[in-house]
Amino acid sequence: MTKSTVWTVVGVIVAIVIAWVLVNIIFSVLAFVGKLVVVLVVAVIVFFVLRRIFARSSRD
Repeated sequence: MTKSTVWTVVGVIVAIVIAWVLVNIIFSVLAFVGKLVVVLVVAVIVFFVLRRIFARSSRD
């Protein structure tokens, strides 16, 4: 093995490790954003349901 080949192999291994870390970070951020969107949608639905319930009870 020449010195060039060794550095190529080391470069490939480092590139794979960096890619692995970046993909984990990206998926974590996407999962967080997805959860945040779901929470916002559920919160809006609950808000309107509660608003409707309390509007009916105050009319009685």
